[in-house]
Amino acid sequence: MTITPFLWFNDDAQTVMDFYISIFPDGKIIQLMPGPNGKAMGGAFEILGQRFMVLNGGPMHANFNESVSFFVSVKTQQEIDNYWQKLTSNGGKENKCGWLKDKYGLSWQIVPNVLGQLLGNPDREKANRAMQAMLKMNKLIISDLQKAFDG
Repeated sequence: MTITPFLWFNDDAQTVMDFYISIFPDGKIIQLMPGPNGKAMGGAFEILGQRFMVLNGGPMHANFNESVSFFVSVKTQQEIDNYWQKLTSNGGKENKCGWLKDKYGLSWQIVPNVLGQLLGNPDREKANRAMQAMLKMNKLIISDLQKAFDG
């Protein structure tokens, strides 16, 4: 048994799947559901081991908000930069603290693994300095977080 995010789009399920699988190194389309006009009506794809389903359901529920986001844990600044650039391209928008919206309105968090260590450190003064640095950033910069932590 699994839980799979199901994403409702207006009419661009195929384009959406192609976009996401192009960003993540292991991305793949698992299934296409053909529609009556020969265009995909929906389908399933996988990125970073997570399966997603999509549907062309029309405009009534095709808007997303920040109450749901996809959290991507990364190890390096290069990974942050890569995902950030690709997900904000062509109409995506940067937000604070490692959050962004892609061109389809989905919210993502691109977060280095080290952030949890910095913010969860028992030395609350150091942890607070890292938190204050993070609150001023859009895209997270690991070296700046570490500098703030170190004082």
